[in-house]
Amino acid sequence: MRLGREFITALDALAEDRGLEVDVIISTLEAALLSAYKKYQQGSQDIEIHIDHDTGDIIVNELRKVVDELKDSDKEITLKDALAIDRRAEIGQTLKIERSPADFGRIAAQTARQVITQRLRDEERRIVYSAFADKVGDMVNGTVFKSEGDNVIIHLNDKTDAALPKKEKIPGEKYLPGTVMKFYVLDVKQQARGPKITLSRTHPGLLKNLMELEIPEIQQGIIEIKNIVRDGGARAKVSLVTLDPNVDPVGACVGNGGLRIKAVSTALKGEKVDIVLYSTDPLVYIRNALSPAQIARVEPVLDQERTAVAYVNPDQLSLAIGKNGQNVRLAAKLTGWKVNISPVEPDRMPTLKDIFSDVFHDKQ
Repeated sequence: MRLGREFITALDALAEDRGLEVDVIISTLEAALLSAYKKYQQGSQDIEIHIDHDTGDIIVNELRKVVDELKDSDKEITLKDALAIDRRAEIGQTLKIERSPADFGRIAAQTARQVITQRLRDEERRIVYSAFADKVGDMVNGTVFKSEGDNVIIHLNDKTDAALPKKEKIPGEKYLPGTVMKFYVLDVKQQARGPKITLSRTHPGLLKNLMELEIPEIQQGIIEIKNIVRDGGARAKVSLVTLDPNVDPVGACVGNGGLRIKAVSTALKGEKVDIVLYSTDPLVYIRNALSPAQIARVEPVLDQERTAVAYVNPDQLSLAIGKNGQNVRLAAKLTGWKVNISPVEPDRMPTLKDIFSDVFHDKQ
């Protein structure tokens, strides 16, 4: 039986084009043909199959042990019968008897097609996995393809799709087919049906990558991002420290006319990004984190660990708290402290009741 020289030539060309090892494909094909042959033959014989890479010939050998007395007709052969095949046969030797079963050529061709097709699929999956496993934590461009249940399917390239789960979507953002967007590679897992790539639009890493893209001082390491917290699509806070005293981190990130931070915000559905100066003094850090509100003072709560009260003038109270408590909540996440907001009591002259409070109290 033979697959033919043309088959081998085509196999070599395919392997070179796809970056596959021909020897690996042939070994896989030999194993598949062995399994197919055993089903075809429906016997218990010991078989080996070899494919000649030069000619494309399929060599099927039945292995039989040479014995004096025959006990297993499927796996043994008498010395007399063995000598008729090979004059050098000896007792105890394993004799290879070449077989050419009728109709097995058709089965071999079908098996070869199935094996190579599956091998190509496996290799493509491996290549995709290898390409994206190293991109976890990176930003990628993708094209919205369609929605499947709670997931949005994103085309990353001609051969690779990824999923954007519901919890990783920016609330209220529209994912229209054909729209090109930037995504954060959250996870890559190898599965039986191929790699499963999970993307995110809400992860702080996406904002970090966008800022690195738009702000050269961050790329160059002059400005270091200490922490990022986000309410995806609504508001984010980024704390920064400059490693060069001559560089203003806030000014560098905002850019002329706010162009740099606007570019970042636009890529995130208009998400408001607060730039916060990092400080090793937690009370100063909390004051900075509550921007854009103006904070009168910050005091620690002595009997509560990592808890502080930020005092603000009445006209700054709603700004410090933020809509639905968003500003103070994000500031707390950014600094790692529990932060309470309290209005500053207006200055006033003490009254007689204040001075003699103990007297009034005793009378009551």
